[in-house]
Amino acid sequence: MIETIGNGWMWAGFVAFIGVMVAIDMLLLGRQGAHRVSAREAGAWSVVWIALALAFNAGLWWWLDGELGRDIANQKALEFLTGYLVEKALAVDNIFVFVMIFSYFAVPAEYQRRVLLYGVLGAIVLRAVMILAGAVLIARFHWILYLFGALLVFTGLRMMLAADHAPDLARNPALRWLRGHLRVTDDYHGDRFTVRQNGVRWFTPLFLVLVMIELSDLVFAVDSIPAIYAITSDPFIVFTSNMFAILGLRALYFLLADMAQRFRLLKYGLALILVLIGGKMLLAEVYKLPIGVALGMVAVILAGSVLASWWQDRHRKA
Repeated sequence: MIETIGNGWMWAGFVAFIGVMVAIDMLLLGRQGAHRVSAREAGAWSVVWIALALAFNAGLWWWLDGELGRDIANQKALEFLTGYLVEKALAVDNIFVFVMIFSYFAVPAEYQRRVLLYGVLGAIVLRAVMILAGAVLIARFHWILYLFGALLVFTGLRMMLAADHAPDLARNPALRWLRGHLRVTDDYHGDRFTVRQNGVRWFTPLFLVLVMIELSDLVFAVDSIPAIYAITSDPFIVFTSNMFAILGLRALYFLLADMAQRFRLLKYGLALILVLIGGKMLLAEVYKLPIGVALGMVAVILAGSVLASWWQDRHRKA
């Protein structure tokens, strides 16, 4: 049986919240049209999303404190915060890939916002399905947690070894299949994904970019979903912390895209986090790492890799 603190109205309310925020985002996109997102705009939206996540966590703690007691409230609030930090950190790796995809296709900056908006919509649906499927599998087959742990350790070690090697998109099988089976225009047609020419429907290169963004998120979801289930087995905590990280991904991209090359060592930190979380899952029966300790270790690894990247970048310039 799946154990969760989320009841029917909590699930419905949060799904409605997601719908409202996505609708606001699409309304703003329609009014503002295609434009280059400035660092100031991206920074403001990043602050908004982080503030909403922390406000949600505070409200969740307040409600649980009154309904289920202080101990459960503290535990679940800490689980949410740790899960949110882990998902936010792993989202940075998505950003590195997004930068590579946009650079490869030479996507104008003013078109990137629309691609990422629809990419986030697809990611929300995909993550929701994977989170619910993971909850059902864990409830029925507890041993699958060890499989998740082994997957995270393997992925983390592979990420360390491949941190300095960029994938060759020109040889990507999915991209080659799309180009071989779809009518694709040579040039962009604004921020449109399809156009009609001489009565025939054509796809624009921007559609290929969208598909590659969605496929990259699918790959990262295979890592991020097991990672958050290492923090908590409560699907409501998993879902809400994951969704807040995904909803803030677009703003985070525009904030960090121009600085991606300055965080060369961050991938090693993310790989180490995956190994740490995977090891936590594998050793759960031997030693259960406290959530607060796990949160501290993740924060230290992230801060350490960012500072090391900054020091290395400064040393190279000097």
